[in-house]
Amino acid sequence: MKNTLLAPALETNIDNQSEEFNQYKKSMLEKLDGIEDLLDFVELGGGMHHHERLAARGKMSVRDRIANFLDPDTPFLEISSLAAYASDYPVGGGAVAGIGIVAGTEVVIFANDPTVLAGAMHAYSGKKWTRAMEISRVNKIPYVQFVESAGGDLRMGGGKGKGSSRGTILGAGHFAESGRTFYDVTELSKLRIPTVSIVFGSSTAGGAYQPGMSDYNIFIKKQSKVFLGGPPLVKMATGEESDDETLGGGQMHAEVSGLADYLAEDEMDALRIGREVVSHLNWRKEGKEPKLRPDEPTLDTEDLLGLVDPDLKRPFDVREVIGRIADGSRFEEFKPLFGPTIVCGFASIHGYTVGILGNNGPIFPDTASKGAHFVQLCNQIDIPIVFLQNITGFVVGKDYERAGQIKRGAQFLNSVSNSTVPHLTIILGASYGAGTYAMSGRAFDNKFTFLWPTAKIAVMGPQQIAGVMSIVRRARAARTGEKFDEKEDAKMVAFAEKAQEEGSLALRATSAISDDGIIDPRDTRTVLGICLSLVNGRNIEGAPGYGVYRL
Repeated sequence: MKNTLLAPALETNIDNQSEEFNQYKKSMLEKLDGIEDLLDFVELGGGMHHHERLAARGKMSVRDRIANFLDPDTPFLEISSLAAYASDYPVGGGAVAGIGIVAGTEVVIFANDPTVLAGAMHAYSGKKWTRAMEISRVNKIPYVQFVESAGGDLRMGGGKGKGSSRGTILGAGHFAESGRTFYDVTELSKLRIPTVSIVFGSSTAGGAYQPGMSDYNIFIKKQSKVFLGGPPLVKMATGEESDDETLGGGQMHAEVSGLADYLAEDEMDALRIGREVVSHLNWRKEGKEPKLRPDEPTLDTEDLLGLVDPDLKRPFDVREVIGRIADGSRFEEFKPLFGPTIVCGFASIHGYTVGILGNNGPIFPDTASKGAHFVQLCNQIDIPIVFLQNITGFVVGKDYERAGQIKRGAQFLNSVSNSTVPHLTIILGASYGAGTYAMSGRAFDNKFTFLWPTAKIAVMGPQQIAGVMSIVRRARAARTGEKFDEKEDAKMVAFAEKAQEEGSLALRATSAISDDGIIDPRDTRTVLGICLSLVNGRNIEGAPGYGVYRL
């Protein structure tokens, strides 16, 4: 029998019968209902009529393909499912990306959705594609792509038109910058990470290079069509008459060009062959298996729904979150009496030992020193770090500047930047200013970032930004001798607060694929467990560049 972490179990101070708790819970459930409604739209892709056309041709939807590819009763962790929200494109971005288990092996899956622009690639689907390959490369996990793509979205015109979200192909600033995805596919193979393509339909131009650069290719009779230029383009360029099948059909590529390694009878047969290919990879992780007993938390995960004030004005104790994600709710707290606005300690999640950093307020000089020290300890013993963000930033003022806030904050940032163990970040509430970076925001090369629906990400809070702008306007008026218009300033403050509030919302961030998705708070432990298994695809080694030094 496996051991457990020798640490005390956390107790709760939540009153789940209080009016405040139930108000917060109601707000959270409303947010989750809204997200579920959006996910229903995501499943429709380009619309029900497109799904009906697929079915009439004997083809499965992209999600049915994935479901039939995965091992039965195993989870699929979808990445950026709400990409392109409030953009010119259907929510979801016209592609599905995620991690699942096939033949007992964890694999990254990227799949074009043929119901959205015939699977054509654009800024959002391109960014999801890039992220899928990054997850495969960084964590050393086999990569599988379901190909059915018309190439690049040729309608894109560099963002013309008010409010347009369109850019050039795959989101590059100019076509000359595009094509990185092709480099990424070949790099996976160079790194000895297997790449598998299953071609479900027509794949033209850039879409043709997806199987062209893969290690294994599975085509489908009378369904897979792969060519650089289709019959109309060939006719225009050369005058040659051709049809889809003779130009780039599965049979031709299996018998003549050799692009197809396997030729399937239909989609289910292609998925069967794909599973066989994954099974023969003989894939073994470099990292460690979980060593500790993965006891369920003793505290009720349902209580996570009523923890966060939707306006983020009332603080909460991050230990209440830790106690609901850690095995057996056990937590060995580090420096509990020093720098109390950051909570640091050791726990296990699904049997994996981790370090946890969570916010209980802004970052003070002593908080920064404590955080830096703890990050170094986690690197010394080669364990992943889980960051639980609810951070309003670094404290400002004369006393704190004199206490070395910049210097100590820089030491914290330095420790996080140079840490080489995996970072997993969950943004629970506020994620403001440089505090975002100190707590391993997306820009700090963390392995995964997920948001609760209550997350808000910005340079500072809406009221703070609006207030600072008002102070600047007042100072300018006083300096120039102009009359200060209080009514106009009040309007500008209200406008700035509203705009900043809307821009900071979780849906806005996840739409831009600046994270890996919004999750139900009750699923936090499960999501972290999947991610911890993934990051152990590689050996975990702490940074050799610094020992532990007291700050």
